[in-house]
Amino acid sequence: MNVKALIAAGALLGLTAMNSTAEANRDYISIVGSSTVYPFATVVAEQFGKTSQFKSPKIESTGSGGGFKLFCGGVGVDHPDITNASRAIKKSEQEQCAANGVQDIVEVKIGYDGIVLANAKSAPPVNLTRQDIFLALAREIPGPNGSLIANPHKTWKDVNPELPDVAIEVLGPPPTSGTRDAFVELVMEEAAGKIEALQALKKSDEKAYKAASQMVREDGAYIEAGENDNLIVQKLQANPNAFGIFGFSFLDQNADVIQGSIVEGEAPTFENIAAGKYPVSRPLFFYVKKAHVGTIPGIAEYLAEFTSEKAWGPEGYLADKGMIPMPDAERAQFAADVKELKPMVMK
Repeated sequence: MNVKALIAAGALLGLTAMNSTAEANRDYISIVGSSTVYPFATVVAEQFGKTSQFKSPKIESTGSGGGFKLFCGGVGVDHPDITNASRAIKKSEQEQCAANGVQDIVEVKIGYDGIVLANAKSAPPVNLTRQDIFLALAREIPGPNGSLIANPHKTWKDVNPELPDVAIEVLGPPPTSGTRDAFVELVMEEAAGKIEALQALKKSDEKAYKAASQMVREDGAYIEAGENDNLIVQKLQANPNAFGIFGFSFLDQNADVIQGSIVEGEAPTFENIAAGKYPVSRPLFFYVKKAHVGTIPGIAEYLAEFTSEKAWGPEGYLADKGMIPMPDAERAQFAADVKELKPMVMK
């Protein structure tokens, strides 16, 4: 029996077991994934529980990477139905899903979010460039002769004379987080690509360049703070010199105690992200197992609630929580794909 046949047989076995035991084992939707998407999914789940005959979904904040690992683990009631993500699914994750019999996956883009570098409102606001952030947080930076050296910068003033003379301390997400992935791509890699010495390195040693553009410091300047954004806010309040990295929606929900830094001359506001002006923004998603729809009760109805105009539209309750709505045409397209349960094209 070839590999494809084995996968198909495994998937069929999982579905057969699932269909016979679902009602007894699980009568609610199981959702895992991104801490950034978590508050939006929670609001929809609460609304769904109040206005339908179904139970409110159970949602775990595992981070995007952790969510995909659980989601791609297999088909059946022991595996999540939906995973939230603050980045698109990777090719390696699609392959993991396929290997475990998770075949038809519906990709749902839900809106946009910005990534902010925030500090306590009791501290002065700062105006940064992506290069400032890179030179503060990269594990290695170009030295005087252009070769890579361990990052020597101790204070923000070391990075840029116009910045505060305070120690660099940034609380941020771990590697399993979609926010971390997006931060690396939109800030670190973007800045590295514009530094002359690193441009030369890219031409001579692609592997070394990739490491230099993606690796963050491990000497205490960058502190992995897990997936708990509330904890980061508490630490920022306790230490006004520290900064934290998280999604705009979380900044919006805590605007009474923290403030977002200006990046490339643009403030992280709802309007600037919606207009494409704020440079550090990214799409948000969730992914659904088509095989679970119709077996686990309420999935189709939950999808209909999430993709309704009252939820994700410009005047919807998700916008009130800080999510940036997609343009009208994009919302209409994803809503149609969701209604049809149209599987994504695997890469």
